[in-house]
Formats: sequence, C-alpha cells, structure tokens
Amino acid sequence: MPPSHATQAILQHPVAFVVRTLTAFRANQGLLLAGAVAYYALLSTVPLLILIVIALSHMVDQRELLQTLGHYLEWLLPGQSDAIVAELSNFLAHREVIGWVLLATMLFFSSLAFTVLENAMSVIFHHRVAIKRRHFLVSALLPYGYILSLGVGMLLITLVAGGLQVIGQEQVELLGHVWSLSGVSGVLLYLLGFAGEVFVLASIYLVMPVGRLSLRHALIGAVTAALLWELTRHVLVWYFATLSQISTVYGSLTTAIAVLLSLEIAATFLLLGAQVISEYERTAMGTPGAATQPFTTAQR
Repeated sequence: MPPSHATQAILQHPVAFVVRTLTAFRANQGLLLAGAVAYYALLSTVPLLILIVIALSHMVDQRELLQTLGHYLEWLLPGQSDAIVAELSNFLAHREVIGWVLLATMLFFSSLAFTVLENAMSVIFHHRVAIKRRHFLVSALLPYGYILSLGVGMLLITLVAGGLQVIGQEQVELLGHVWSLSGVSGVLLYLLGFAGEVFVLASIYLVMPVGRLSLRHALIGAVTAALLWELTRHVLVWYFATLSQISTVYGSLTTAIAVLLSLEIAATFLLLGAQVISEYERTAMGTPGAATQPFTTAQR
C-alpha cells in the first residue's frame, strides 16, 4: 500500500502496531543483538575518541575540544563522561607513544562496533537481505567512512558550540533591564545536541541496512530512538547520582560496568528504532509481521 495509507493504518491501530513491533523485536533476539553491539561499542569507544581527538587537536584548541566532547559524551554515557575525558587527556599528554602499529590497532578496534551494528541491522531488516546482499568490500569500508564522518561532525559541533558559548557570555540591555544570554545559549546547546543525536541515528538507519531507505522512514526511527533515550538518560543520571550502589559492588570496574550498561540501553533503543522502520515497511508492503520468524539455536 502507499506510505500514506500505511501511516493511516498504523494511526488507526497504534496498539496493534506496537505489539507487532515488540513481537518482531523479541523474535529477532533484539536484546541479544543489543548486547553484542554494546560490547563491541565498549571496545571501540576509547580508540575512536582518541583518533578523533588527536586528528582534531591540530585544528581546534585541545582544551575546547575536550570540553565539548565531555559535554556531548553525557548524552551517550550519562555520569561517566568525566572519567572518559580524563583518560583522553592523559593519553594526549603522552601522544608520543603512538606508533604506526598502535595507530592501526586503534583504527581496527574503532571499526568493530560499526561492523557488528551492520550485522545486527541485517537481522532486523532480514526481509531486505533475502532479496539483496551488500558487496563485502562495501561492508569492509563502511565503518571507516563512518569514523571519518564522525570526525568531521565533531569538528563542526565543536566550532558551533564554541560560538554558542561566546553568545552565552553576552548581555542585552532593553528598557533599562540587562538580560543575560546564558539561558538562550544553554537551550541552543541542548537543541544542537538533540539535533545531532537525531541526525546520527537517521544516518545509521539510512546507511547500515541493505538497500535504499527513505529519509522519512529514517527520521521515524531516529526520532523514536532519540525520544526513548532522552527519557532514559535522565533517569540514569538520577539513578547513578542517588540510588546506585554500583561502586560498592564493582569497585575499580565501576566505570566500565556503568558505560556498558548505558551502551546496552542505547543499543536496545537504536535497534528498536530500526524495528519500527522494518515493521512500517512491512505494513506498507501489506505483510505486517509476516517476515518475522523467531531465531533459535536449538534443533528440533
């Protein structure tokens, strides 16, 4: 059916659509896929950030770069950005230890998360994979293209955020009253972060699955995942600050466990957004839920 008719059908029966989406997500072993993505993302995060910071420190002031990176890392790793930034700062202070072997190793580990994410997307969109498969060279080069794109995106965000922080230091005098622009700057920084989050998610949904995906569908999944994560990350910040006893249980492993937990939840929402797109496509094809068969490991 046309996309407009599919949207109308979903709006008429939203609960049925949500149930089909969650059922398909469970059948695709979504939580297991999210765990794999989170594990490899944990391996990739620090090497990726090191490569980006080293490359951009030649163009942007290192202190400003780390400050911006720490601010927006809070979106991905609530309550843990300070520890990550401290490790990055310490590594930059000893950047002379980087040789070609270490550089190649970090580049390889930085790509692992994107490779696993592509494989997870192929499970979510298996109705596409059954029709068309991606050339292995494209899959091999795709993670490195994403690394380059994230570096460029980080450069742009650092420059824009620096400009917004300068605006926040200004004041406006009107009718005898002086108004600070710090609040406006804070709102703009938040909107910049949220827009960047939606843009990154939409780019993942556009590029990672096999075949062409419309921008509209990508935005549907991106907004769904972004809103779910926005609600959850505020809960995580409150939990780590008030109720969490994670440091008592895990001791020196606290940061790694907290980061892995955050990545697990974020990966779950990321794949759930992909499942929303997949179910929307099947609804438009007139076969909602028909392509979903549970994955099992046991032989019957």
